[in-house]
Amino acid sequence: MKESNATAILRYLKIAPRKVRFVADMIRGLSLKEAQAQLMLSPRRPSEDLLKLIHSARANAVFQKMDPESLYIKEIRVDQGPKQKRWMARARGSSAFIERKTSHIILVLGVKAGVKKVKYTIPEKPKKKVSEKKGKKGAAKKKEENISEGGKRTSEPTGFRKVFRRKSI
Repeated sequence: MKESNATAILRYLKIAPRKVRFVADMIRGLSLKEAQAQLMLSPRRPSEDLLKLIHSARANAVFQKMDPESLYIKEIRVDQGPKQKRWMARARGSSAFIERKTSHIILVLGVKAGVKKVKYTIPEKPKKKVSEKKGKKGAAKKKEENISEGGKRTSEPTGFRKVFRRKSI
């Protein structure tokens, strides 16, 4: 029986292969939905490009009539692409060489029979309600609260406390 695979390739990504490999190792062997969730939550820069590559590979798999629910990341390979050579002027007429590295990424999706469905989903962020803007009226009320009827303040000024605290805590 022939194994069915869906492949997607991304070439000339302007991120160093070392940085991309760190994110690629994070998703290797995971189911498709779990890998997408990991990449959405990852703060690293290559995760955005890898997420687009996963969407492309998934579309290729659907075109080949593969079940998208049973897909997993069978292989992900990050190779080094060509380097752009630049230079920067330095002291006394010398120069420092800069190599801008690029990456080639090859992603292969396979079908696994026993892929468990993901129990969690990423909820949408709740929309913030527009609250009333506090202007000068709110500041005036705050000042009135600190001053009692006798004209004395009910609480100590905050600046006094901060001066004598230093780092003794």
